Amino acid sequence: MTRRIVILGGGTGGTLAANRLQRALAGECEITVVDRDDDHVYQPGLLFVPFGLAHQEDLVRSRGRQLHDGIAYRDCGVDHVDVEANKVHLTGGAELDYDVLVVATGARLVPEETEGLTGAGWMSKVFSFYDLKGATALARALRDFEGGRVVVNVVDMPIKCPVAPLEFCFLADWYFQERGIRDQVRLTYVTPLDGAFTKPVASRALARMLQEKGIELVTEFNTGEVDGAAGKLISFDEREVEFDLAVVVPAHGGAECVERSRGLGDALGFVPTDEHTLQSKVRDNVFVIGDAAAIPVSKAGSVTHFEGEVLVRNVVRYLAGGELDASFDGHTNCFIESGFGKAVLIDFNYDTEPLPGHYPSAVGLPLLKESRLNHLGKLMFGWLYWHSLLPGRDLPGVSTAMPLAGKRFELR
Repeated sequence: MTRRIVILGGGTGGTLAANRLQRALAGECEITVVDRDDDHVYQPGLLFVPFGLAHQEDLVRSRGRQLHDGIAYRDCGVDHVDVEANKVHLTGGAELDYDVLVVATGARLVPEETEGLTGAGWMSKVFSFYDLKGATALARALRDFEGGRVVVNVVDMPIKCPVAPLEFCFLADWYFQERGIRDQVRLTYVTPLDGAFTKPVASRALARMLQEKGIELVTEFNTGEVDGAAGKLISFDEREVEFDLAVVVPAHGGAECVERSRGLGDALGFVPTDEHTLQSKVRDNVFVIGDAAAIPVSKAGSVTHFEGEVLVRNVVRYLAGGELDASFDGHTNCFIESGFGKAVLIDFNYDTEPLPGHYPSAVGLPLLKESRLNHLGKLMFGWLYWHSLLPGRDLPGVSTAMPLAGKRFELR
């Protein structure tokens, strides 16, 4: 009997999982991907839109066209999942039965959770670049900006791509210098963290970069309200940061369909997941990939890529009644665009924080150091995303497990 695999979400995780499963199970399973629309957005490119370095036509492609032949695509919303009956209920009343469910529903922005964020000033002096509409509107605002205080604020964690707000600060420094008005712009980075980043060595290095570029760092600021009319952020402990232009990364939550599915998600709408096998903790036949997973790792595209091989292997083993592979180590790497044609690379996992050295070996890309080579790597990733990562191909020299060679552990 042909088994049925249903994948919720046609973004990075859902697409690469579908394509890898189709290749691994060729003809043995029916694979269906479901998403509410057909617009696959290359989310790392959103960072570049406000600075005129990328445009909508560069970033959006059809979801269905990224899937291999033989994979069914349903352009439809999901109402809820009945994990007891192994059934997905679609909006409109249709149902999909499954033997294995892969949850790849990502994370969603919930700006309405922060008082005042979408009120006065929204899309005129308060913006977010975390979706295409906001990034495009922010591009217009930056073109017209002639001076004042620009505040980049992370409301709460977790967020997609935790380094992107830092990248925005660095690119803003470059952008205003290119326009010749940097001395008229006060840049401030406001974060709920106790430093520039979550890990000590990288946090110190990135804080130094902020300081060298004249960007203020405000830490442990938990935003409770955005007053767009008065131009200020107000924390829960009543501290205030004034702004002329605010770039806010809203709080994130899991998918609404997960929230509506009894027994599937946690209080935030993410799915409790084994951090090494990527099998859900709610049902043995449910697996999770990407931002939808409640595991202690960054919600970043590289994580999804590294998860893909282990997830597919475990779906195949589950269907065959075999023992699951518990080898996913939380591997994450991120290029941090730093402006002026340079970038920093960090590479880490559950047990090892970002350290100096080189990746993927003693000869390779420099870690925790600005370089032109890293910038070119960041640009090249866009091509690799569409032509290698989404189709489910392995990247030469890039392993799922974090490489230890090349890292300088004595500097921890």
